[in-house]
Formats: sequence, C-alpha cells, structure tokens
Amino acid sequence: MRSIHLNDGELKVCDRMKPHSVSGTGEVLLRMRLAGICRTDLELVAGYYPFSGVLGHEFVADVLSGSERWVGQRVVGEINASCYACDRCKSGSDHHCPHRTVLGIVGRDGCFSEEFLLPEKNLHPIPDHVPDEAAVFVEPLAAAFRIVEQVQASPDQRWLVVGDGRLGQLVARVLALQGVDLTVLGRHSRKLELLNNHAIHTTTEIGEVLPEPGAQGRFDFAVDCAGNASGFDLARRSLRPEGTLILKSTYAGSLQIDASACVVDEIRVIGSRCGPFEPAVAALASGEIDPRDLLDAEFSLNDGLEAFAKAAERGVMKVLLRP
Repeated sequence: MRSIHLNDGELKVCDRMKPHSVSGTGEVLLRMRLAGICRTDLELVAGYYPFSGVLGHEFVADVLSGSERWVGQRVVGEINASCYACDRCKSGSDHHCPHRTVLGIVGRDGCFSEEFLLPEKNLHPIPDHVPDEAAVFVEPLAAAFRIVEQVQASPDQRWLVVGDGRLGQLVARVLALQGVDLTVLGRHSRKLELLNNHAIHTTTEIGEVLPEPGAQGRFDFAVDCAGNASGFDLARRSLRPEGTLILKSTYAGSLQIDASACVVDEIRVIGSRCGPFEPAVAALASGEIDPRDLLDAEFSLNDGLEAFAKAAERGVMKVLLRP
C-alpha cells in the first residue's frame, strides 16, 4: 500500500502494511479520496517537530470498516485523537489532551496513504453536494474558524491578516464573513487578487499597515499567517495598545520578541491551532466559502516527492494528492 513517509528528515514514497481496524478500539479504517499538503507538512520535513511516519492530516475519505454506522460514508476527520479520560479532556479541551496523538504530526500515521486509521469520534460527514475538492479544505478552514471561536469579531473592529498564502486566504475569508474592517498584507499579486475577488481589501505596502515613527498602531487584531519571523514582527507592530496578536503559523525556527514593548502596550497574544469542524462544513455546504480557487496542482501518491516539491515552490497555493 503506497504512502508518503518521513523518517529522520528524509521523505520517501514507499509501500507499507495495510492497517486494520480492530473491533472495540473505536478506530475506523478509511480509504483516502483526496488529501492536501499544507505548510505544517512542509515544516515537518524541515524539522519543525521530530515526527517519523506517514505524513498528512487534510483529507476527505470513505469509511471502509470499524463502525457499522459509518461504513460507506464520505467523511472528513479531526486530527487530534484524545484519551477522553484526563482532566483536559473532561474540561472540554480534548484537543490539548497530554496523551493525544495527532494525525500525521504526533505519534499517528497520517492520511498520505491509500488507507489509514482514525477514531470514530473524530469523523464528520460531508453533504453529497459538496465536492471532494472543497471538502478537503475542512481541516484548515476549521483552523481559521478557531479564531472567531477564541475572540468575538464585530464590524467595529480593525483586523489585519499578515500573509496571503494558503492559511491566510482561509482566515481572511472567515473574517470577512464576520463583517470586520479587514486588511490583508501580502507580497504576491496573484494571491491578493484572489482575495480582491471576494471584496477583501489587500495591500503589498508595509507602510499602509505600520504606524509612522512615534505614532501608535491602528489595528485591534492582527493575525500572523506569514510563517516567518518577519511576519510576526509586522503583525505585532501594527497593533494599537491593548491590541490582540493571534498566532497561526508554525515553522522550524525561533523568534526574537520585544517583550518590553508587549508589556508596555499591554498586547494580548493568543496561540490558535485546530478549530471546530461544524462551521467549516456548514460554510462549504452553504457556498459562503468556496476554496477551490486556491487549487494549483494535483498528483498521485506515487508522485508524492514531486507533489511536495511543487507545494514548496514560491507562490504555489494548495497541492492535492490522490491515491
């Protein structure tokens, strides 16, 4: 069975034993229909976290076995497999379970494989009218919806999204649904044009979002989706005193932070990771968000190395994999 495997920083397309669901474990066997390469996958290859195994966590799949309720259904799935017995899980923060595995990221083989396992509790059905090419975006779209789960967004707020890539695009589209005063700072005219097509204000000019020397920032909220240290710095400096900095990027590297400035300006910093699947599926089903304009290329699992090389190219948006 073909899969894309990472081991000691080396990416390979290889054959592996077919996984099997075992009755009573709560695990179901899934057949991948379509999967997406995201920045986290690229950062894992770069060494962001010491993962070895099958990569991948964005998918739409068919349920093959493990649960009579789900067999034959087309599904997406939440990536955190939690114990549901610890204090974190009992408090409702199961996505922070200290015993969790994470699909294709921590202790669990991912979806870049013809077949893979995931707990039944993690599954969400996809409406028949939502195509696979849209459904594959549910996981990153849910991550974007996590922001408006963490803070209350309203039309009287000024928001800045730094970064016009895959995640920045989805974050901007979710924020636009909330009616906020939104600006996206990016560097790629093609990507920014996609946002302009959704009536989202964009700019390539740093001077448009940063204050003049000696002046204060004007944004209430800034979301760092840039995936690099300079994006963090831009987002931080754009904020007014008592503003909120939301971090969505993960990357291999370290940050230098002017902690004193954060203290003096009383900046609130929020890490934001996985999010709720229900509003993401609903937004796709209603047509409020259609991310298919972000698709750039599609490869088979056999051509997985070429797919990763394409996804890592500058300016490329979403790259998909088929079995």
